[in-house]
Amino acid sequence: MALEIKIPSPGESITEVELTSWFVEDGALVNKNQELGEIESEKATLPLIAEQPGQLKIMVKEGETVQVGAVVATIDTSVEVPDTPAEITPEPPQATVAKETPVTPAPAPITTPKTSPETKPEHDVVKATPVAKQMMDKEGLSVDDIIKGLKKITADHVKQVMAHRASSAIPQKQEEVSREEEHKKVSQLRKKISERLVAVKNETAMLTTFNEADMSAIMAIRKQYQEQFVEKYGIKLGFMSFFTKAVTEALRQFPSVNSYLDGEEVVSPKYCDIGIAVQTDKGLMVPVVRNAEILGLAEIERKIADLAGRARKARLSIEEMSGGTFTISNGGIYGSMLSTPILNPPQSGILGMHNILERPVAINGKVEIRPMMYIALSYDHRVIDGKDSVSFLLTVKELLEEPARMIFGEQSPEQFLLDI
Repeated sequence: MALEIKIPSPGESITEVELTSWFVEDGALVNKNQELGEIESEKATLPLIAEQPGQLKIMVKEGETVQVGAVVATIDTSVEVPDTPAEITPEPPQATVAKETPVTPAPAPITTPKTSPETKPEHDVVKATPVAKQMMDKEGLSVDDIIKGLKKITADHVKQVMAHRASSAIPQKQEEVSREEEHKKVSQLRKKISERLVAVKNETAMLTTFNEADMSAIMAIRKQYQEQFVEKYGIKLGFMSFFTKAVTEALRQFPSVNSYLDGEEVVSPKYCDIGIAVQTDKGLMVPVVRNAEILGLAEIERKIADLAGRARKARLSIEEMSGGTFTISNGGIYGSMLSTPILNPPQSGILGMHNILERPVAINGKVEIRPMMYIALSYDHRVIDGKDSVSFLLTVKELLEEPARMIFGEQSPEQFLLDI
C-alpha cells in the first residue's frame, strides 16, 4: 500500500510553500513518526512526518515551490522495516548532506569460524553514512565484510591518506585569491520578514529612547541563589526572566506602551503577552510568552527556554509566534553595546537589551566600577507619548536595579512596610 505524504497547511492564507530539504534519501526505509523533510512558508517552518513505516519514494525535489495539499512523496507500507525506537522523533540535521557516523565493526575471526568476545576489532573506528549503515544492517554485513570485499590497497591509496592527514594537520597557505560567489535563494520566511521590517520603517513614527541599568543587584541575586534555584526548579536563573518581569510591571503602570493601533482605534490589552526575539538560521523569530504578568521567574525561564529551543529547530506553531503585545530583544548575547531595535508590528514598543560591561559610574559622590547595561526602547510615537516612553524605560531601569520592587509595584519595600 502506498501512503501519500501531503503538504500540510501552515496557515489560512497560505496556498503554497517551499520544500526546503529532505532528511532521508529516495528509497530509504523510514519509521513511524520519523521526520522526513521540512517545508517553509512566509509564516512558519513545518516538518513532514511519516505516519507509517515503509520505503520512501520522493516525488518533489528540494527547493521546489508546491501547493498546500500536494503529494510530495509516498511510503510503501508493504516493505518491512527493522524494529527501532520509532516513537522517538530524530532531530533533523543542519544540512542535507548526511553526516558521517562512526560505526564499530564486528570482531574479526582469528582461527575459528566463531569470534571470541575478547577479540579486538581489526578496524577500531570506521565512518559510514546513515544510508550505508542502514544497507549494511539490512544485509547483515559488518565493516570487516565491506573492507574485505574491496580491492587490494595500492600505493596510490596510501598516498591519498597521507596527503589528507598532512592537509588536515598543517594549515594550507592559499595560493590564489578567490573570486567565487555563492548564490542562495531567499526563503519565503525571510521575504516576509523583510516586507514587515520595511513596512515598519515606512508606516510608523518610530523613535528610540535610551537609559542604562546597574546590574549589580541582579548579578548578586543570581550568584547567591543560583544553586538553590537550579536544585528546586531544574533550570538556571538568567537575565531574561528579570527583564520580562520588570517589563510586565512597567507595562501595568504605563498601559499605552502595551497598546497598538487598529484602524481608528487604540487597543490596550489588560494582559502582557511578551515576545522574545530569537535569532535562528532561518531568520529572526519571535515566540510569545502568554500572560507573563502572572508568571514567576522560574515559569518564565522554562517557557523562554522551551520556545527558544524549538524556534532554533524551526518547530514553532503559528499560534506561538502571533498575538504578542510587547517584545524584548537581547542583542547583548552577540556583544552589542547599543542599538535601536525595530518594532514588531502591530506592537508599539520593543525593549532592547545589550551587553553588560564594567564601567566607572558616580555613586554617592564617588567613582565606582559597576556592571552596566544600556537599554533602549523603540516606540511608535503615534500611540505612545514621549513622557510615557521615557517614564516606562526609567521604571524598567529602577526595577532592574532594585528587583524587590517587582513584588511591590510602584512602592519601595520600605514604603510597602510603612504603608505610605
